[in-house]
Amino acid sequence: MKTLVLGLGNILLQDEGVGVRVIERLRAEYVFPEEVTVLDGGTLGLDLLQHLEEHARVVVVDAVTAKKEPGTLVRLVNDQIPAFLGPKVSPHQVGLQDLLGLAKLREHFPEEVILWGVQAARLEPGLNLSPAVAAQVEPLAARVVEELSRWGVRVEKLAVKHHRHPPRLSLAMQEG
Repeated sequence: MKTLVLGLGNILLQDEGVGVRVIERLRAEYVFPEEVTVLDGGTLGLDLLQHLEEHARVVVVDAVTAKKEPGTLVRLVNDQIPAFLGPKVSPHQVGLQDLLGLAKLREHFPEEVILWGVQAARLEPGLNLSPAVAAQVEPLAARVVEELSRWGVRVEKLAVKHHRHPPRLSLAMQEG
């Protein structure tokens, strides 16, 4: 079965970019089988509809507004999802709620959609995640891998590469 791992968010609005940061972490630390697409959806909106409709199973990672403590993880499935997504930045922005609704209307809704969200702390302009949300990037990546495993998808963790630092030149070597 084709599976999509989709990170959403705007990295220019602090915690709103958490989904993208989780995708970056997953790509850096894991090898995925051919039937799994790991996609940085950013703020692509309707351009994501094709990807959503092509996959039987979807795991989405995004910031949520669940009225919980910042950094709290939330797992939602299928019809639970729209109620907990954050407000749109503008009335013209297309969000996950809209994509899921359109996929249902077009009768191309995936068999299962799981949202792993994290309660945002800050959504103001800025490139850095708040400490509470940044601390959840690795746990969110692990949750995505667990969901894939539950579906029988084998994901391999990349071996940690130890980078050697170039030898330092001694002062004598630098002068001579």
